Order: sequence, then structure tokens, then C-alpha cells
Amino acid sequence: MKPSLNTKKGLEQAALEYHELPKPGKIEVVPTKPFVTQDHLSLAYTPGVAAPCLAIAENPEDAYKYTSKGNLVAVLSNGSAVLGLGNIGPLAGKPVMEGKGILFKRFADIDVFDIEVDATSAEEVIETAIKIAPTFGGINLEDIKSPECFIIEETLKEKLDIPVFHDDQHGTAIISGAAMLNALELTNRKIEEAVVVVSGAGAAGIACANFYVSLGIQIENLFMTDSKGVLWQGRGDEEEERNKYKKKFFRKTKKRSLADAVAGADIFFGVSKGGILKPEMIKQMAPNPIIFAMANPDPEITYPDAVAARPDAIVATGRSDYPNQVNNVLGFPFIFRGALDVRATIINEEMKRAVAHALADLAKEEVPDSVKHIYGETNLSFGRDYIIPKPFDHRVLVAASSAVAKAAIDSGVARNIIDIDQYREKLMESVDWSRSILRNIYNSAKRNPKRIVFPEGDCPKIIWAAHEVVMAGYAKPVLLTKDKEALLKKFEELNHSPEGIEFVEPEKSDRWEAYVNRYFELRQRKGKTLEGANESLKNFFYFGAVMVEMGDADGMVAGITVEYPEVLRPAIKIIGPKEKGQLIAGMYLVQHDRKSYFFADAAVNINPNAEQLAEITMMAADTMKKLQMEPRAAMLSFSNFGTVLSPETEKIIKAVDLVKKARPNMIVDGPVQPDIALNREVMADRYPFADIQRRPNLLIFPNLDAGNISLRLVTHFGHANSIGPIITGLRKPIHVLPKDTEVNNIVNLTAIASVDAGRD
Repeated sequence: MKPSLNTKKGLEQAALEYHELPKPGKIEVVPTKPFVTQDHLSLAYTPGVAAPCLAIAENPEDAYKYTSKGNLVAVLSNGSAVLGLGNIGPLAGKPVMEGKGILFKRFADIDVFDIEVDATSAEEVIETAIKIAPTFGGINLEDIKSPECFIIEETLKEKLDIPVFHDDQHGTAIISGAAMLNALELTNRKIEEAVVVVSGAGAAGIACANFYVSLGIQIENLFMTDSKGVLWQGRGDEEEERNKYKKKFFRKTKKRSLADAVAGADIFFGVSKGGILKPEMIKQMAPNPIIFAMANPDPEITYPDAVAARPDAIVATGRSDYPNQVNNVLGFPFIFRGALDVRATIINEEMKRAVAHALADLAKEEVPDSVKHIYGETNLSFGRDYIIPKPFDHRVLVAASSAVAKAAIDSGVARNIIDIDQYREKLMESVDWSRSILRNIYNSAKRNPKRIVFPEGDCPKIIWAAHEVVMAGYAKPVLLTKDKEALLKKFEELNHSPEGIEFVEPEKSDRWEAYVNRYFELRQRKGKTLEGANESLKNFFYFGAVMVEMGDADGMVAGITVEYPEVLRPAIKIIGPKEKGQLIAGMYLVQHDRKSYFFADAAVNINPNAEQLAEITMMAADTMKKLQMEPRAAMLSFSNFGTVLSPETEKIIKAVDLVKKARPNMIVDGPVQPDIALNREVMADRYPFADIQRRPNLLIFPNLDAGNISLRLVTHFGHANSIGPIITGLRKPIHVLPKDTEVNNIVNLTAIASVDAGRD
């Protein structure tokens, strides 16, 4: 029985099992190069490895070229201040450091070795870090107590030429600083006038205070408290006088206790101890107070208690079960990503401020549906309960890392000067695989954007997609609606501009009569009366298809609110197949393990015969060429090249023959099992006569069952991504959206439709 995470005992048991099974720990080393043959051994180790070794000996910078140094970070700790656990030592802290490694990899694709140092003095940690530095592109210091952590970081920054960053200090400071900027905006405060209280005078508290001052908080308006109360001039003992990091925050004030400090304050930042901020204290704060209670796992005041005492407050905590989580994972992976990619020598204040402003700005943008689904929150939008992006928002990588890279270049600490616009595009492609695959389509669409009609114009996702399409310049959207004014209000509610978008109310259109007559003309010998044609066009899918047929739109994208047949039926009746064509088909673009494939037919034809299978293959190949991809088709089966003869395999043999006769230069073969077709070495060994000696990128399925089931299995179990269905065979482009699809798929299919419309 799986332990419950809702009880302390259950959580502890589940955590122990998670770390132990099926393999102890949370990380492992995985090769990035093939290593299965004697040749691989010769290249990876002796004698081949001598070549890169000698190159690096001659030019040390080549280490970034021939080794993993440029993407490898050390998470280094002595376990002296493990979050919530204290000084538990290096070995007991190892699970935390492994966890940090997972976060680096998951959020920014950075590799990590966790280094647990059995050392108590700052000097020992410094010496260790300096000696291991050649291995790494950067060092993330973790869970080291104050004031040693300050000494260690400062010294390493001076002595090393790679980024060194103590996340416990700066992570919370940067993320809470970003949230503060937005909270100040929402409460109409000027940063230079805000009165701030920081509870906690350790590494995190001092780093936060310094960073807030860097952002614009006036140091004379900042009051810091520790376990003894307010840091006021005259109270300092000998130890405090020696602590130069803490000394600068002693104020000339009559305030003595935390209650004194928060009375009248605009902002409370807590990085201290759970439960120390009482409801009666925050009742004395200024109107619309900003309360960031960030102690973990128990905040200085709980979210429910804070909003109950001060309903006008903007509240943030370190917890994920309440709004506005201040989570360090929004910072360190992306800071190191940007720093590594420009090979920065240091992470400086300019880079940290750039991240804070980038995160603050990102929180004001529309939140993608994919992020809303992850968190089960459909109403995420900038406001008092959403002042900072969510950790699993894929856009953070692009926004934060590019901001860091630009700041490093602008401040003169980058050794690799890059084009930031190109870098942003590269980062976007790393989180949205379709961007690299469809780059040629995007560019073609922008050169000649076409008018694409959306029958479901009132759908919020269509509104969002239309806005993105206009902003990107892929097409000229035409949205159908019963009520244009109501739709414009939806645009306003969703914070999208209607500029560049055309709105059509079908029954009020001056083209209504012409459309009815045209549909009647097309269907009068199919039993349709003029009155029936008039009634049919009240269905927006029919109206949109006639718009395309009459040339008032160049293509149509629809289906997010209905099942496939509701869109395909009018498309077939009104647009019909291409000249000399016999059928319509559907194909998906699928990416798995950084490779792209087209699946056909996985959407329309239930059990095509040999002639239809050949036509499906050729239509899919034509579409791939529009995407500037050279098709290599494998016709899939349970049999390999006649090993088993049956009506099913004979159908495929005939289809292959038909395609080869019609397209002698096209690479196509089959019947073949999919695992054989995709294994180049096996193909070359067993079937050297086959045309598909390179990995096929067009997979033709014998029937709809095989295609659709395979698509769903690979996207489920294989964690593949897909775009589609892309409808092939129609005289004019009409593409069908999967019901409830994501906005990016709508945008992609719109770009494809725009390009389709511009080509014969």
C-alpha cells in the first residue's frame, strides 16, 4: 500500500522509499556518446582519447570543446546549515545535494556532480573548491553556515574564473526581489519610499537585504531583526562588531522588537523562524501590506492567518500549497544556464538584477494552458495571488537565462559573446521542439501571411492563438462569431489585442446570400435544397468552409470544441479532394528522442486498400517537402519483406509497388516491422536490398487502428510530442484541431495552413 503524503509518518515513509527504490539515490552518470563497439572504445578511451587531451594541453580553452566542463556544475556543501535540519554534516546532507542536481538537470539541462566536503573551516572548503575547479564550468555553494558562507563565496569569486554562487544567500533574494517589484506595482508604491523589515540576520537575510537595496530600497528604510530583536546601533556585542556583513544593517532607532519594527511598515520579509509573526503584529502594518513569510517548512505566519488578519495584504510564502510561492528553483538553474552559455567569469549584481526583472516581467504575461494544467489552476493571471511565475513554467528558461547572458555580456564578464536574439530562439527551441522543426514553415508563413478563418472564434484558446499568430506574423486571422461586441469584450478580459484580426458575424455578412447560393450549387444534386443550404450555413464550420471555397479565406483551422467529423464533413462536401485525388488523409508530426517522424494515416481512413495506401503515402510525402524535409517512407506491418504472406501484407506490397512506379525517385519500402525499420544496423545486416537504409521519417500504417493506437501509445509511454492532425488531400487547406488542444498546436497548424495556401 502506497504511503499517504498527507501525514508526517506517511510522508517520511514515502520519501525513504523514493530515495531507496528501485535504485539507491536520485542521480546517475549517463554516457552521451555511443559505446557498444570496439571502435567506440578506441575513440572514447585509448588510443583515441589522446587527441583531445593534447589539444587541451596546448589550448586549455578547448576543454569547453572536448569535455563536459562547459555544462557541468559542482553542488558543493559541508552540510553545516542544511535547510530546516541545521548542522547535520556532509554525508547526511548528500540527499539534498543530489536533489539539487535533479533540479539543475530538469529545469536547465545542466549536469551536476554533488561534492560533500568533510570540512568545518572556511579555509578548508575554499582549498577544496579551488583544487576541483578545473573539472567544472561553475560551482554552486549550498547549505554552508554564516558567516563562513560569505567568506567562502567572496574568496572563490576572487580566485576562480568560473561562476561561483551561494544559492542560500542569493536565490531567495532574487526570487523574492522579483515578487517584491510586482507587489510594489500592484499596491502603487515607489520602491525608494517603501519601509522594509527583514526578519533573519543569517546568510539569507543579509543577502536579501543587500539585494533589495541593490533594487532600490533605501537602506535607511530597512530594519533587520534577529533572535534578539531589532539590529539597533548600540546593542552590538563583540561578535556582532566583528561580523562586517551584519554590522551595516544596524540602525539608529528606538525600535527594539519585531512588533516595533513591523508597526507601520510596508513590507515584511521573513527568512527566520516559523510562527514568530503574529496576526496582531501585521494588523499594525501600513495599508495593503506586503508580507513575504518565507521560512521553511513553517512560515513566520501562515498564509490563512495572514489573509484573515489582513485581507488587503499581498502574501507570499515558501510553500507550494498557497499562492505566490517563493521558490529558489526559479533562479539558480537558469542563472547558471545563462552564465555557462556565455562562459561568464562571475555572477555579478547586474546579472542577479536582470533575473529579478525578467521574472517580474514574465509574471505579467499570459500564462500558457500547459502551465495551468500542471498546477490545476485555470485562472492564473497577474494579480495579488500571482506575482511570480510558477517553477514549471517553461518560459522561465528563456526569460531568465537570456537576461543573465545579456547582463553578463553588457557588464563585461562574458568570454563568449553571443547574439541574444539567436540565443533566445535556441532556448525556445529547447523547450518547444516544434520551433526548430517548423522554422522554415514560420519563415515562409511570415513572408506571405494568408487569411485563415477560425469558426470557433469565441473560444478563449482561439482568441489567444489568433493574437499570437498576428504578433508572429504567420497569418491574418478571421474569427467567426455571433456577437462581435461580446467577443471584443472577451479579448479585453483576456488582455489580448484584437488589432490585426478580422471579425465576421455570418448571418449579418453581406456575403451570406452568395455563400448560400454557392453551397446550394455544390450540393443541389446531393439532395440539398436552397432552404436547406441556408440552414446549413448557420453552422460556422460550413460557413467557414464556403469562405475558403469562395476565396474570401485562404484556409481554415477548426475543431477544438467538436469531434473530427464535425469539421471534416463540411470540408469534404464543400472543398473536396484535389484534382485527380481520391481521398483525404490525416498525418501527425511526432518528435521522440530528438528525432522527428510523420505518422500517416492516423486520423481519417479506417482501412485503406493498396491504392489508397499508396495515395496516402504520396500525399504525406508532398506535405513533408513543403516542410522542406526529404521523405523516407517505411510501410509498416507485422511482417518483414514477405516473411509472412497474408491479405494484409499483400496489400502493403502492392502499395509499395504503386508508389515506386508513380515516384521512382522516392525512398519507400515495406512491409517491415517498425523496430526493424528504425534500426539502421539491423536493416543493413539482414535486408541490404531494402531502399530504407537510413532511418525512415515517414511511417505509413496499414489502417487507422494501427496508426492512431501507435500515436497514442508513443505520446503516452514514450513522452513524445505531436502536432496535428495535418489534413492532406483537400483542394484547399483545412486543418482539424484535436479537441481541447493546446494553444501552441493551434498556432503551428495555422502557420502550416498559411504556407499550404500559398503553394500549389
